[in-house]
Amino acid sequence: MARSKSSNRWMQEHFDDEYVKMAQVQGYRSRAVFKLKEINEKDNLIKNGMNIVDLGAAPGGWSQLARQLMGKSGQLIALDILPIEPLEGVTTILGDFREESVLNALYVELAGAPIHLIMSDMAPNMSGNKATDQARSIYLGELALDMAKTVLAKQGTFLVKLFQGEGFEAFHKEVQAAFTQVIIRKPKASRPRSNEVYILAKGYRA
Repeated sequence: MARSKSSNRWMQEHFDDEYVKMAQVQGYRSRAVFKLKEINEKDNLIKNGMNIVDLGAAPGGWSQLARQLMGKSGQLIALDILPIEPLEGVTTILGDFREESVLNALYVELAGAPIHLIMSDMAPNMSGNKATDQARSIYLGELALDMAKTVLAKQGTFLVKLFQGEGFEAFHKEVQAAFTQVIIRKPKASRPRSNEVYILAKGYRA
């Protein structure tokens, strides 16, 4: 089956991408680690002893980096509907985090320990229709925020990827209402033509 011109262009961009090459050389599972790395360097996000939940974690790049930054202490739990190859020091839960059974599995793993950081690099499967893709992006953000409001400890931190466009400002205000400090980050590893940004929210009001 022949690829479309846009698909071929994406493939060429991907293989020419400096961050893809860096990820391969440094043994990371995805180029997305460099987005988290930059945000962490600016905002001191991940610390020793934290308990972290990584939503939509496959293939596991963010969890891979976060585990390194955390040291040996703290828990890191990665959730996804897609299988994740095992990572040392990372607990993976396969399933949809909206489902009660998956939430219960998370609680069992935590055994009453507080969650200090919820992070989500989830993005919708792109249809090519901007309005549809934007709506799906906001929906995933809402799901991640609902999860944060359900399980995040007081003064906890929330990091989520969103696409700027219809619904973004309303979502941003919703996050601001729940946290004391909210920052928007656009890491260098985000492709320039992409309208993705990261909302970093600290100080969950609980």
